[in-house]
Amino acid sequence: MTAGEISTIVSEAVMTILTVAAPMLLIGLAAGLIVSILQATTQINEQTIVFVTKILSVFLTLIIFGNWMLTRLSEFTSGILSRLSGIPG
Repeated sequence: MTAGEISTIVSEAVMTILTVAAPMLLIGLAAGLIVSILQATTQINEQTIVFVTKILSVFLTLIIFGNWMLTRLSEFTSGILSRLSGIPG
């Protein structure tokens, strides 16, 4: 494998990680922001409300987008394995 091929694989890995993690991160961020705004307006400063809301929203996002995430990761892994099979031993 040349340095260019390795660089391509690394950049594809980073993009795959970002695209797979993005839905969970964005939904968690939005849930935290909404709960923080509600807490600021009601002056309830309980940290477990934010934590539980974020965890539940991330799990719900994982349930909704899990199939798509698994497909993306499987495609990436298949691509890596097909590239590795072409390398002479």
